[in-house]
Amino acid sequence: MAKRKLNRRQKWRIEKVQDERNKRADRRAEVAEEKIDEGQLGPEQTGLITAHFGTQVEIEILVGEQQGERRRAHLRANLPALVTGDRVTWRPGNPTGVVVACHDRRSELCRPNNRGELRPVAANVDYIVIVVAPYPTPYANLIDRYLVAAEHSGITPILALNKIDLIDDNNRQQLDELVTLYPTIGYQLVYTSAKSEDGLDELKAKLAGSTCVFVGQSGVGKSSLINALLPGMNIPVGGLSETTQKGKHTTTTAKLFHFPSGGDLIDSPGIREFGLWHMSEDDIAEGFSDIRPFIGRCRFRDCKHQSEPNCALLTALESGEITQRRMDSFRHLVSSLDML
Repeated sequence: MAKRKLNRRQKWRIEKVQDERNKRADRRAEVAEEKIDEGQLGPEQTGLITAHFGTQVEIEILVGEQQGERRRAHLRANLPALVTGDRVTWRPGNPTGVVVACHDRRSELCRPNNRGELRPVAANVDYIVIVVAPYPTPYANLIDRYLVAAEHSGITPILALNKIDLIDDNNRQQLDELVTLYPTIGYQLVYTSAKSEDGLDELKAKLAGSTCVFVGQSGVGKSSLINALLPGMNIPVGGLSETTQKGKHTTTTAKLFHFPSGGDLIDSPGIREFGLWHMSEDDIAEGFSDIRPFIGRCRFRDCKHQSEPNCALLTALESGEITQRRMDSFRHLVSSLDML
């Protein structure tokens, strides 16, 4: 669809609104700096960002008598964009403190914003739990897209087949053929149901002591799973649309919760699929754990892995080291780059 052209007045109004927002942000930054200069803030300490609200963040106190309490804080003007999961140095205030520095991240989870720009949405994540369910119907290409994005982010993925109470004779074979491949190529797979509580203990054990994010199509039961793992949180649950059989988004901002048994969960806004537009063909190949060992071993450096002689991927396909399904998925994701 062609982008709508704006007339001169519309462009002027947009620029005026943006200018006013920038001025307000600059003023808030000046106020924060004035508080620091005037000594109105407490001593520096380490904190954990547990939520983000526009120009403010929610910070959990990590040490001292007030450990575990959460406070609001402004961001100092010279800081990069901060997200839930970031560890920061901040100075508490009454009622609002100021974040003065951000610690290095060990990982970050990114997705495109409304303008197509890649932006982090969570930091210091150890596991990405990729949730699929019998409905809406899961597809290998979608699962592999999540796996590629997880591999590219350096975050360990766990595949969860949820709502197993909905598996019956009509869909059992299809689901088995879809998910049983993944443990054979090194990925963790759990079967779960928030309704029957099957698999919850296994999933808790895998996530203990770590920070995780749940991703997947809307309607696969992410919020129901989270509520089962975090009793008492009562995160809104969105069911499937009766007309489209697609899910309805329920989460609006990334927020960090603590598991009762240890570890953290960042509940991030609903993500239908990861955008791979920022990746090259080589990046996608590196994201396929079973294809990665054969990269760079083809006869031709510009090999397209279609019918070229001495193609390492085709040889691995013939020997069974790469399955036809994964090869088809790899080709599909690569071809999708040309359409972006």
